[in-house]
Amino acid sequence: MIGRPRVHLRLTDSTNERARALAAAGAPHGTLVTADEQSAGRGRQGRAWTAPPRSALLMSLVLRELHETLPLAAAVATCEALPLDASIKWPNDVWIDGRKVAGILVEGRPQEGWAVLGIGMNVTALDFPPELRGMATSLHLAGEDIGNEEVLGRLLAGLDRWLAAPTAEVLAAWRSRDALAGEPVRWQNGSGKASGIDDSGALLVDTDSGRVALHAGEVHLLR
Repeated sequence: MIGRPRVHLRLTDSTNERARALAAAGAPHGTLVTADEQSAGRGRQGRAWTAPPRSALLMSLVLRELHETLPLAAAVATCEALPLDASIKWPNDVWIDGRKVAGILVEGRPQEGWAVLGIGMNVTALDFPPELRGMATSLHLAGEDIGNEEVLGRLLAGLDRWLAAPTAEVLAAWRSRDALAGEPVRWQNGSGKASGIDDSGALLVDTDSGRVALHAGEVHLLR
């Protein structure tokens, strides 16, 4: 099972940075880095990830068995680890009741045979900065009395299963949790109605001029 060996840090710049350094030094598949607090945590597109000490699960895994469905499988496993219904907002945010509870960041060097999977999940946070209120939530705010280590155990078990699951199974599970399906959305260059994902994980959007496939970038709900 993934999650061993484990390095736990009271304070670090970023669990992904620590995991990347370990991967480059030859750490085995499944090596886990966790932390109570990050000073330079980050999400997609360089955004900062901030959380009070011990209020969030902060973890990164060194992976050497790489599959093209890695980001999709990680999102499904994260949903399954939660003790309540959750959905996935493309490409890699996990939502509870329309608010973000977890984010996923995959980085690595496939040419060197490794990747790092980072997951940040709000567990006990009771408040957020003004710019995030209304957009973010935590398991405790959703009424779940659960700790970081219990969530971690559930998440590692889910990742152990889903990271090795057949592509068709991963795609079906992701699609069943798609928060954007059928919803009006916009992005930098247009707008339309989300129509699921293709087999590569690209978001399909029906627009006035036809269907387009988005492979990266930010997509926002129009509601």
